[in-house]
Amino acid sequence: MILACHQPQYLAWPGYYHKMAACDVFVYLDDVQYKRREFQNRNRIKTPAGRLWLTVPVLSRGLRGQRIRCVKTDPARDWAVAHLETLRHCYAGSPSFKEHEPFLRSLYVRSWPRLMDLCLAWDRFAAAGLGIATRTVLESEAGSEGRGTERILSLCRRLGCDSYLSGTGGRDYLDEAAFRRAGIRLRYQEFRVRPYPQRFGRFVPGLCTADMLFNCGFAESRRLILGACPHRLDGLTVNGAIGIM
Repeated sequence: MILACHQPQYLAWPGYYHKMAACDVFVYLDDVQYKRREFQNRNRIKTPAGRLWLTVPVLSRGLRGQRIRCVKTDPARDWAVAHLETLRHCYAGSPSFKEHEPFLRSLYVRSWPRLMDLCLAWDRFAAAGLGIATRTVLESEAGSEGRGTERILSLCRRLGCDSYLSGTGGRDYLDEAAFRRAGIRLRYQEFRVRPYPQRFGRFVPGLCTADMLFNCGFAESRRLILGACPHRLDGLTVNGAIGIM
């Protein structure tokens, strides 16, 4: 059983769903500290002028150190209408935008007091369309102990997993020896998005999954993200490489 973890992200990038498909249990790290200027409340799309950040305003003044599950959107800012109109303006001419527009309208017409609920609503839509059926768990519900490596190991133990799939950034902070002592196999994900058709000139990497879905649709996005053999780790070698320790 393979475990993977990640903080909830707004309109997460394609590698996020590659990781989700490559594991048996995907844990949303909602009990870790919220970090500003990362991808938890913002992501990038492509416009005629290049990359543009779509940012969900959140309440943060005097709330330093708050957990992700506690972060609230700013009710005084009319960000949802702006995001919907920006997406329409930039992607209305994309081949697959129309098939996703009804969901977008339903997403942005709702009130989202908690940032995390908005992120998970998009995730459910994207994962279902991509055919990803991985079990998802909230860290706050599963429970965890310690920090860093010990936090991950405690989640593996609680959820009955004997392997952990980490992003490449984990090489900088995970204690690989602790994984070996615990009998937990440590694997690293390598994922690169191959160029796909986009509007407005040359291919721009590093964008949110919405850019791929609007330009390519679910079927082609599934092939680009998951390769020919979706869900299982051993088949995810078309666009991603897995290193094993």
